[in-house]
Amino acid sequence: MSAMIIATPWIDFSALWKIIVVGLLAGAGLPALFAVGLRALNFRSGVAVSSDDAHVYGGNPAGLLVGLFCFAVVLAAIGWGIYFIVHSS
Repeated sequence: MSAMIIATPWIDFSALWKIIVVGLLAGAGLPALFAVGLRALNFRSGVAVSSDDAHVYGGNPAGLLVGLFCFAVVLAAIGWGIYFIVHSS
């Protein structure tokens, strides 16, 4: 028995999976990446700071780099989206 291929002339499945992937990446991926960037900024270094100190000295430098990278990717995606909308009309 031959394999059954699900196809219809009304639905383009090759375009449908592309739409779903881009929708998941932009709809859930970018906010998740932003959350990872915020979490990375919260990484603690091994230095203990007293609770009565009013100064913030920063956290882990690796966390700062990861956070900045995540934010740069999110900003690049936003910039690309604005560029695409402006130049496609």
